[in-house]
Amino acid sequence: MEIRKFYKLYKLTKMRGKPWTREEMILAFNLYLKLPFGKINARNSEIIELAQIINRSPSSVALRLVNYASCDPLLESRGIKGMIGGKKQCQPFWDEFANNREILFFESECILAEKQNQTIENKFKSILLEIRDLEGETKIREMKTRINQNVFRQIVLANYSGKCAITNIDIPDLLFASHIIPWSINKDERLNPENGICLSALCDKAFDKGLIGFNNKLQVVLSPQLKKNSTKEYYTKYFLSLENIKLTRPQKYSPNLQFLEWHLDCIFQK
Repeated sequence: MEIRKFYKLYKLTKMRGKPWTREEMILAFNLYLKLPFGKINARNSEIIELAQIINRSPSSVALRLVNYASCDPLLESRGIKGMIGGKKQCQPFWDEFANNREILFFESECILAEKQNQTIENKFKSILLEIRDLEGETKIREMKTRINQNVFRQIVLANYSGKCAITNIDIPDLLFASHIIPWSINKDERLNPENGICLSALCDKAFDKGLIGFNNKLQVVLSPQLKKNSTKEYYTKYFLSLENIKLTRPQKYSPNLQFLEWHLDCIFQK
């Protein structure tokens, strides 16, 4: 029994001192983006799962994520500093990928799939069915796009605790990671969590078509075009109660006010 305890202690000590590889740092960064700061702890199931995959302790993974928090300007703006002891190791990865999420998301998911002993195609089989007959560069490009969109959705839904930011609907199949600036218009902001809001199906479509918007107080604004239907039953039932509702406070990434202003100027149906 004493031998087992000694071996366990030795193994934990060895893991703590083991240098982090590039792949491990990328996987930790990927998970950091997906988790609210308040849920970064060794008891979190997602942290435990990553720890098992990379053969480290949950405490070690949690600490690395808090190190990444020290590089995060969003947290810094809120007065949260993270754990600066490991900032030196994390900052190069933050700088490399923070402004090129398309590379980070796809590369990290490929690494994760390999660590889980499966192919990236098999892991994301359900969202890649429509492109299974494509070939070459076209298939790779489409595969990257769909996987990156999936990761973006994970981040946005987690940011709003898996609930619509307006109605609090929490059925995953009815939730969308709605882009403030559409995917097709601004390549640089496609995967920016500040460009996403978790909305239920009806709210997502109304926002996408400019029938609703959000002001600088993060309150719902109904368009004049939508208000033309104010005498109809569905307007009273589905839209009237939404006016002036304030978006649910996100866990980490608040909607960018400049993006919301752009939406009011360019998409909102005045």
